[in-house]
Amino acid sequence: MKYVPRAVLFLCVPALLFLLPWWLLVYTTLSGPAFWLGTAVFALGYLALPAGMLLGHGPRQSDAAALVGDTLLGVMWVVFTWSAIGAVARGVLAVAGIDDPGRSRIVAVAVLAVAAVLTAYAIYSARRVPRVRTVEVEIPGLGAGLDGLRMAVVTDTHFAVTDRLRWSEQVVAEVNALRPDIACHAGDLADGSVAKRAAQVDPLGKVEAEFGRFYITGNHEYFGDAPGWIEHMAGLGWRPMRNEHEVITRNGDSLVLAGIDDPTGTGLPGHGPDLTAALTGADPALPVVLLAHQPRQVADAVASGVALQISGHTHGGQIWPFHYLVRLEQPVVAGLSRHGDHTQLYTSRGTGFWGPQLRLFAPSEITLLILRSPR
Repeated sequence: MKYVPRAVLFLCVPALLFLLPWWLLVYTTLSGPAFWLGTAVFALGYLALPAGMLLGHGPRQSDAAALVGDTLLGVMWVVFTWSAIGAVARGVLAVAGIDDPGRSRIVAVAVLAVAAVLTAYAIYSARRVPRVRTVEVEIPGLGAGLDGLRMAVVTDTHFAVTDRLRWSEQVVAEVNALRPDIACHAGDLADGSVAKRAAQVDPLGKVEAEFGRFYITGNHEYFGDAPGWIEHMAGLGWRPMRNEHEVITRNGDSLVLAGIDDPTGTGLPGHGPDLTAALTGADPALPVVLLAHQPRQVADAVASGVALQISGHTHGGQIWPFHYLVRLEQPVVAGLSRHGDHTQLYTSRGTGFWGPQLRLFAPSEITLLILRSPR
């Protein structure tokens, strides 16, 4: 019985995604055989979405099923969003005196056209090589010897069912072109086992950074094989930062670079975030830069006097207007923000995408953070 609420939610969400578009695009516009054909298409989609998600992301881990479920989820989110806008437009046209069937057909054609164009654009946006987003961050207490330190950040690559080996190689080329002093991967490396996804991840072993390459776990590692991915990244020359820190020194000045586990890891023995442990032994006079996958971990960063936290997780919402829902769970969706008196948080919109191969009005990024000492 404990799974009943979850099962109800699992079926109700797809029902909502399909019901409103069905009403707007089929019920109010079609009749006769066309109505029944349209209804059958929507019913089939409703059954295929939860089946694809369950078979693809459940115990069976079927890549084919995941591709079907993920694609339907993304496309229907776009169609649902614009159907909601279309329903409002339909009411406006009614007030303006435009009667059916013309009113319903105008709205249906407009919704379908806009959704089709935006879906095509979102697929392109998700699959292209991310643009570099350069942000200068002033760090209180940062010595002049570290002024201009360049940190390249990738996160939320989510290597999964679609073979993105070439994309992975291009991302590495973009990162190396930045000539970073430090390279960071802020979690959610891949979805699936090392055996399935290693080929897409392996190009990361060619990233070059003078002071090191650092990796932390995201929540999705803990949905699969977190210990396996930690070991694999170490084998590629990336240092997994598991509630620990390293002192970075240049030209006589130093800072503390720390990393903590994702909170999802608390279900696995020996895993879970522990910022106190990560900073144990660190010189309290040095500024701390923290890698923490989820922006909401900034509360602990503020309490510990961290100067800058670097996070991902949100994808910037990935498919508009989903960022409004993300904001219910996370304090920030994207960009540089200030928390407390001394802590800054940079939230990346992510380098890849999860699930649906769509990014709408939430472009992916490779981030170049340039640390500046106080002027």
